[in-house]
Amino acid sequence: MNPLRLQGGIFILLALAAAGLAAWAPAWDRQTELLIVGSLILVLGVPHGALDTLFARELYGIRTAGAWLRFGTLYLLLAAAVVGLWFLAPELFLVAFLAISAAHFSGDPDGDVAWWVRLVYGGAIIFIPALSDPSAVAGLFGLLVGDAASGQLMPWIIAAGWPWLAALVAAVGYLAWRRSPLSLELAALGIVAYFASPLISFTVFFCAMHSARHIIRTAKFSGQSSPVLLIAAASLPMLGVAGLAAGAWYLLAEHDLDERMIQIIFVGLAALTVPHMALVERIRLRGWMSKG
Repeated sequence: MNPLRLQGGIFILLALAAAGLAAWAPAWDRQTELLIVGSLILVLGVPHGALDTLFARELYGIRTAGAWLRFGTLYLLLAAAVVGLWFLAPELFLVAFLAISAAHFSGDPDGDVAWWVRLVYGGAIIFIPALSDPSAVAGLFGLLVGDAASGQLMPWIIAAGWPWLAALVAAVGYLAWRRSPLSLELAALGIVAYFASPLISFTVFFCAMHSARHIIRTAKFSGQSSPVLLIAAASLPMLGVAGLAAGAWYLLAEHDLDERMIQIIFVGLAALTVPHMALVERIRLRGWMSKG
């Protein structure tokens, strides 16, 4: 079976399971939810970006210690610029983070997919949760960038959410009419985004779809099919991420626990996403063509 088709099926099952649990199981308190979400994102979500070393080696022929030092320095400077934007202009940071996330997630669907379907797909995990639980989304944004910035942005997100949901339903119908398996993936994404809590729906999507799909494509692109080699390639960057997260935990010690966890998770993801996109988007736009 096509690995991406199998991975898509697993995502569909997990998304429906998460939506079902949200309807029948008691909700977790926020700190428990944050602990679970943070652990899953660190263990299952972040490693796909840690494989950027494989892209750097394949795309730019980086082999020497000096070349790796220059690459690592540029990567960290881009990440630091994102953190600086969050600190200096939180409103702009949040708008930019949501926009680049939607653009990046639009690359997940496999095959030749219409641009408008990709647009709907990429933004679904951002806009649809704001329809079902706007207070939870506003609260998360408030912890991330402050209540003032969250309050300014939320009306726009909610206003965009209804047409986005309508477009998602139309996209599912269009894809089903074309007998595309993407119709089931997109339907499952819409269901989990609407019925599960914002943090849980994002985590299911980010780990079971975005990260898992990226790892499969990276293995194909780099020719590294061995899980052991992929883990080895990701291990050093993951240690670096863990060290930076520990440093951030210390620097944000004056913030309360919920705020600190949200900021480390999502500012960290934003900081890693910008250099990650700068490196891999040219491959995505070429259709994830494999070497040889």
